[in-house]
Amino acid sequence: MKSPSDPVRLRVERLRTVFPEGPGHDVPVVDDVSFDVGAGETLALVGESGSGKTLTALSIVRLVPAPGRVVAGRVTLDGRDLTALDEAGMRAVRGRRIGFVFQEPMAALDPLYTIGFQLAETIAVHGLARGAAAGRRAVEMLEAVRLPDPARQAREYPHQLSGGQRQRAMIALALCAEPSLVIADEPTSALDVTVQAEILDLLGDLRRRLQLSLLLITHDLGVVAEAADRVAVMYAGRIVEEAPVARLFAAPAHPYTRGLLASLPGTRPGRRLDAMPGSVPAPGRAGPGCAFAPRCAEAFDPCRVRPPTEFDVETDHRARCFLHDPERRVAGTAS
Repeated sequence: MKSPSDPVRLRVERLRTVFPEGPGHDVPVVDDVSFDVGAGETLALVGESGSGKTLTALSIVRLVPAPGRVVAGRVTLDGRDLTALDEAGMRAVRGRRIGFVFQEPMAALDPLYTIGFQLAETIAVHGLARGAAAGRRAVEMLEAVRLPDPARQAREYPHQLSGGQRQRAMIALALCAEPSLVIADEPTSALDVTVQAEILDLLGDLRRRLQLSLLLITHDLGVVAEAADRVAVMYAGRIVEEAPVARLFAAPAHPYTRGLLASLPGTRPGRRLDAMPGSVPAPGRAGPGCAFAPRCAEAFDPCRVRPPTEFDVETDHRARCFLHDPERRVAGTAS
């Protein structure tokens, strides 16, 4: 777990990303998002599909698909302000300082080139090695991600690999320029349970050996429990709770987090799983109050009037929920 004295590798401050919806009207899909990732730490960004997790990650590396755009906020990596860089500066950061494991390896890997060529090309582009030396480095990276017979796999094309092998190749591609931070977007979502466990074990081992920081994006709380140090729960474009992983599972503070945990298989043997009513609102359709209020059994008057700010629950545990408003607690005690 990150302590206040630990160095911060990535800091995201009040990030806001919008998409246009009609003339002169922008809809926020990432709305006032802030979090830190410490050196050597894994932060999991978790939430249902449509909550804004992937767009948050793409906003960090300035790869938001048009016509979306980042309109506010600050992103710093090891103290360097990435929002001040031009596009040429960001190209030097992507891959070299921040590695990205995309959700769909078959879409991210070029089908026309072998795995080894793609790794060697990335290594060369970032000036780490060229020619035969880059080829050898590519094979070493495939060996580091535990691909069997890496010299042979380097000569294969993406379609010749299994899903788990492609994911390992994608991880090798993200790591081959020796970044200090890796963003992994749903790295196990398309894999069977056995391969999922192998990929999570691999990411954990690489993080420890290479002293990486990891931003892990997932909708799977089982992955969070297995791999993360801290958790940021996202809903409708905002982070609604952040806490160390053990604390979040033991004492979730936001009703949305409690709903996610209640829907996990195996939490209450012999009973039906709880399911939250409704779904994540479409961007710009949340209404004036808390975006979760229409689905929340604990909502009361303020929830429907204005969005809650972030309140401290405990040390290093925050929730964007009026249930934790200190003024409400005082009023409740007085009554």
